[in-house]
Amino acid sequence: MRYEGDIYRPPSEARSYLLQCTIGCSHNQCTFCGMYKNKKYRVREMDEIMIDIGLAALHYPKTEKVFLCDGDALAMPTSDLLRILTRLYESFPRLKHVGIYAGPKSILDKTGEELRDLYKAGLTLGYLGVESGDDEVLKKVKKGVSAAEMLEAGRKFRAAGLKLSCMIILGLAGREGSLNHARASGILLSAIDPEYIAALTLTVRPDTKLAQQVERGEFVLPDQWELLMELKELVSHLTVKNCLFRSNHASNYLPIGGHLPEDKESIIALLERVIAARNQEYLRPEYLRGY
Repeated sequence: MRYEGDIYRPPSEARSYLLQCTIGCSHNQCTFCGMYKNKKYRVREMDEIMIDIGLAALHYPKTEKVFLCDGDALAMPTSDLLRILTRLYESFPRLKHVGIYAGPKSILDKTGEELRDLYKAGLTLGYLGVESGDDEVLKKVKKGVSAAEMLEAGRKFRAAGLKLSCMIILGLAGREGSLNHARASGILLSAIDPEYIAALTLTVRPDTKLAQQVERGEFVLPDQWELLMELKELVSHLTVKNCLFRSNHASNYLPIGGHLPEDKESIIALLERVIAARNQEYLRPEYLRGY
C-alpha cells in the first residue's frame, strides 16, 4: 500500500481502508481549501491500484469499509472505477461499503447510466462539498458551479440509487453574508434532500487564497456566537425528509447532531440556549479545534 502526500477522509470513514485512486483534486481552485495545493491531479496507474488492493486484502482480509481517495476520485473514467469496485468486492468478502468524494462537476460529467452502473457495482456513498447554497459565495470561493448546478448534481447522484452526504461550511460567507449563506444553504440542501448533512466550521488555513484575503482585511470571519447563529439559521431552513445531521467535526465550536426532521426543534432550542448564555465553557476551546 502506497500513499502520495497527505491523505484526507471524512470523519465517518475513520475505520475504512483508504485506497488512493487519484492524486490530488480535479478542481483544486477553492479559495478556502489547502488540502491538495501541493499535488498536481492525476489518476494513478491501474496496476499500482490493483497491487495495493491485493496487499490490503492480504493484511486486512476482514475489511468491511473502503474509501476511495484523493479529493475527487469520481473524476476517474467510469471504466476504471468499475474495475476497482469489482476487484474490491472480489478481494474483501465482508465488504459492504465503498465511499468516495464526489465533486459537483464530476457528477455532472457522468451520465445517469454511468452513475447507476457504479451503484450496481457496489459504490454506496458519495461526499459532496456543497459548501454554500448562495451563488455569490460559491462564485467568491471559486467552487466552479452555481447553486442550480449543485442541485442538479445532488439530485442526479441520488437518482442513481447512491446515498449522499452533503457538507456545508459555516462562516464561508464571512460576517456580512452569514445569515444569507445559512438560509440559502438550508434551502438548497432541502431541495437535494440527502441522507446525511454535515456542517463544518471554516478554519482559515495559512496556505490558501482566503488567508490572503483575511490578511488584507477583505474577509472577516464571524465570531463564535455569530457562527452558532448561522448554524441555527441553517437548521431552521432545513426541510429534509429523512436525514442524519451532524455538526460535530473537529472544526465546530459546539458538537451537536440528530435526525431530521424529528430532532429539528430540539437542536434549535439547544442552540438558542447556548447563544443566550454566551458561556465559553459550553464551547470547544480553540486549541482543540482542527481543520
